Amino acid sequence: MSELLEFGKKILKNQPFSALLGTELEVIEPGTAVLSLAIRPDLRQQHGFVHGGVVSYLADNALTYAGGSVLGDSVTSEYKINYLRPAIGDKLAAKATVLSSGRNQAVCQCTVIANGDAGERTVAVAQGTINKVDR
Repeated sequence: MSELLEFGKKILKNQPFSALLGTELEVIEPGTAVLSLAIRPDLRQQHGFVHGGVVSYLADNALTYAGGSVLGDSVTSEYKINYLRPAIGDKLAAKATVLSSGRNQAVCQCTVIANGDAGERTVAVAQGTINKVDR
């Protein structure tokens, strides 16, 4: 396991909400991050698909991991999400990449994919601005 992946998993483990949802960090490399979570009944809304807040959380966190992979300690300053279709399946994966970065800020994009019996389906796309935390 790379040092960056090991460090990223440690951060994720220390995020109580991420632990509650069961989020996994699958990939983190300079400019790229992939987060996933198993779809459970308690993450669904009344129509049976994953609640939009869960989809949005996963996109937000993936955007920040991608930005943080080039900036260091970072937070989201803004993001926008478009829901394309209901999130139905067994697993969600958010794949984020850095579009542009400087010393203190990165603009990233993310695709959220649901995996299930119907195969992979893109359920949302997001774009966000990630800022380096200045300590």
